[in-house]
Amino acid sequence: MNKTLIALTLSTLLASGSASATSEMQEIEARLAAMEKRLAAAEQRASVAEYRAQAAEKQVQKLATQQQQKQGVTAQVAQPTSRPEQKIPVSNKSEEGVFEFHGYARSGLLMNSSAAKTQGGPTVTPAGETGGNIGRLGNEPDTYVELNLEHKQTLANGATTRFKAMLADGQRTYNDWSAASSDLNLRQAFVELGQLPTFTGAFKDSTVWAGKRFDRDNFDIHWIDSDVVFLAGTGAGIYDVKWANEARSNLSVYGRTFGDIENNENTAQNYILSLNNFVGPLQFMVSGMRAKDNNARTDIEGNRVKGNAANSGVHGMIGLYNDSFYGLREGSAKTALLYGHGLGAEVKTIGADGALLPEADTWRIASYGMTPLGGGWHIAPAFLAQSSKDRYVSGDSYEWATANLRLIQEITQNFEMQYEGSYQYMDLRPKGYNNRNAVSGNFYKFTVAPTLKAGDVGEFLKRPEIRLFASWMDWDHRLDNYASDDAFGSNGFSAGGEWNFGVQMETWF
Repeated sequence: MNKTLIALTLSTLLASGSASATSEMQEIEARLAAMEKRLAAAEQRASVAEYRAQAAEKQVQKLATQQQQKQGVTAQVAQPTSRPEQKIPVSNKSEEGVFEFHGYARSGLLMNSSAAKTQGGPTVTPAGETGGNIGRLGNEPDTYVELNLEHKQTLANGATTRFKAMLADGQRTYNDWSAASSDLNLRQAFVELGQLPTFTGAFKDSTVWAGKRFDRDNFDIHWIDSDVVFLAGTGAGIYDVKWANEARSNLSVYGRTFGDIENNENTAQNYILSLNNFVGPLQFMVSGMRAKDNNARTDIEGNRVKGNAANSGVHGMIGLYNDSFYGLREGSAKTALLYGHGLGAEVKTIGADGALLPEADTWRIASYGMTPLGGGWHIAPAFLAQSSKDRYVSGDSYEWATANLRLIQEITQNFEMQYEGSYQYMDLRPKGYNNRNAVSGNFYKFTVAPTLKAGDVGEFLKRPEIRLFASWMDWDHRLDNYASDDAFGSNGFSAGGEWNFGVQMETWF
């Protein structure tokens, strides 16, 4: 075999091996490319699955949160983990709490027929000193505001909390800048705890509170701006201890102070223990009070205020709540009979009067209702009467009775006419106390008030309202002699007929 043949043979063999290697490399590369495509497709499917899982989890949480907000409690939702029994709370606004703002306000302009200053207010008569209020419509010269801020929350265990603070101010100046005459006051500041999970039995749905507050179950007659019963002060208590489906009780202790602010070292503390029971439509309330040093209280000059003042007292009330107009027709009505002895003889504002005698006795009856008459007319009658003896001086007596009637006539969906009539009889025999003279007589008032409302025309307890009004008042001449420093008999405000005019707004929410 010559050299040429050998070279030709080797060249052929080498060319054949190179082609084979190239083919194998191409096959390997094709396989790797196919594998990369399959891995990319798998990653895409995994990504889609993860996205769908996250979306499903968010939807579950959203639905759970909406359900919790509807129910007012914090629920627990299972996390999509390998341990489905593990549950954690879902974030909820109720856990963080919500703020609420509520308020009441009235403000208006009052003048007499000569466009001059006049007297007014629901306690304008001599009987007003002992709670004898009259009709308020077209009879209020003041601006009064209550601002209520509340924080509420529902915890994960179902417990609820509530904090409330109330600022209030009342004055009779018409100026825009009234700081000098302001009576701005913090009237309430308290905390409530409810639905506590460790409370069971009769206490299961009860609410515990502490702080400075008005009692939750106070009620009033709005038409004459008078509380039927008003329990307030600083203390603590528990509401809604349920003995049966239709029977519950409240227990509270309040403290109040008698005396001048400038003379804090000589003030007496009045402590009031109150038990309030509700059985169906009936209310049975009894309170006992003790002010140990009341008869030793002195004024800022060091003189004893009243050496024969009471140091203790009792108070009781029976109330009836009707879900109809005295059982006669649709509507509502409330009636109450009150009695107080000693410090309890101030039966409206329990425990507030430190000048009462140990033998003081007071009876009080109150009733009011509301009902539609048909044809766009609505009526709300009210009656309030009181008899108090041995109140401040042995042998004295304060007796009065007020009858009030308010009518509403619907005109359009935003306009109504309001009419109010009031009558009061009083027989007051103070025996010289506070330089007051014995008087008796009658008082009359009638008001017409065209009223604008945004809606709910004809509803007695819907606000806001803007009213124009004209009021006529008159009373017996002898009532002008009751005192030298009260409204009756003052300059330009004596018996014989008095016209007042003005405008007023009133709102609450």
